[in-house]
Amino acid sequence: MISVCPTTLSPFHLTSPPQNPSHRPSNLRPLTALVSDSHYETERGFEFETGDTFFRHESATGRDLGVLAAALYKRSNDKLRVLDAMCGCGIRSLRYLAEARADFVLANDANEDCNGVIVSNLSTVSSEDEGRWKVSHSVANRVLAERYVERDYFDFIDVDSFGSDSSFFRSAFDTVKLGGLLYVTSTDGFSSGGHRPNHSLAAYGAYIRPHPYSNEIGLRMLIGGAVREASVLGYHVSPLFSYYSYHGPVFRVLLRVNRGKLPHGHVLLVTVCIIGLSATVILVVPDSLVVSGPLWTGPLHCAAYLTEMLGLAGEWGWLGSGTKNDLDKLLQRMIDESDPNLSFGYIKLDEIASRAKVNSPPLVTILNAIHQEGYSVSRSHISSNAIKTNCPMSECIRIAKQLRQC
Repeated sequence: MISVCPTTLSPFHLTSPPQNPSHRPSNLRPLTALVSDSHYETERGFEFETGDTFFRHESATGRDLGVLAAALYKRSNDKLRVLDAMCGCGIRSLRYLAEARADFVLANDANEDCNGVIVSNLSTVSSEDEGRWKVSHSVANRVLAERYVERDYFDFIDVDSFGSDSSFFRSAFDTVKLGGLLYVTSTDGFSSGGHRPNHSLAAYGAYIRPHPYSNEIGLRMLIGGAVREASVLGYHVSPLFSYYSYHGPVFRVLLRVNRGKLPHGHVLLVTVCIIGLSATVILVVPDSLVVSGPLWTGPLHCAAYLTEMLGLAGEWGWLGSGTKNDLDKLLQRMIDESDPNLSFGYIKLDEIASRAKVNSPPLVTILNAIHQEGYSVSRSHISSNAIKTNCPMSECIRIAKQLRQC
């Protein structure tokens, strides 16, 4: 069976908004991160101690997305219990308590030396005696397994892991409530870039080779691994959003977990690169082809869910701060990427210009021109100088030449 989805002909190199909330979280000020010698940081108006824990202020956007998602869950279900499986200094747990108004947060970190910092930070939201939070110190798989054995299920589980640690998938699926949310992470850019195919095969069940859009491959590899592990246990998962950030790099995906089979049309297939032509196939291929996969080839985002997140971020005053990484720009770009007509992967404008033998047209100009030709097109949140489109490369080249002749 062959399903071909052309996305690029570049040479192959092996290298309805939500209703008003019943509450407005406190301290919702523009995102800032202040570093000092006293190991204190400030994020969204919350000052917290980092101590000797690993902390990146660049990861604040990923935390913003998690808080918005958790708050939407609380709004829809009235209750919210969060398990922060690798909490570090506890800033995510603090924000789930203060901004998403979680009823309870279990803040877990394997390093017992973090206890004082975590307790101090969470105590700024509520005292431990109030019972809204608890701190534990176990490896993630152990705390997840213990909660499952105790039938202590959670609505939202955040696993902010390092590298390509996928060992927690099965424990997390058993511990999250049906209909609940699992926020997973990978920071393994070497595997997504195709430089460690045996490692990606061991971690995610996907043999990855280099592709022109390796960072999108990283997201699809992470989703695909989760889908396969969930199916073994009789669950199906669907991505609500997929977020890539260059620092790390970091691949973060929010998954909704339910019982049953994978919905029709959401598939895991092998990806083939033929002189830069990308396609999804299931077949035995000759030596001249480079094969990667299986990979998730379904949607990376749910547009309706992202629209709700965007609406909530607006209500909280998180939009329009004027910085280049504005949350509203990111969410809007992810909504645009959710167009089901867009093809797998993305095309860099430099590649189009190189093939057309012209200077690269302005991004907005070529977006408008491709749209006027009747094709679907959007910017990519993964690469600032790339587009996602169902327009064939030959047509992209023709359009680029025409724009430069005008």
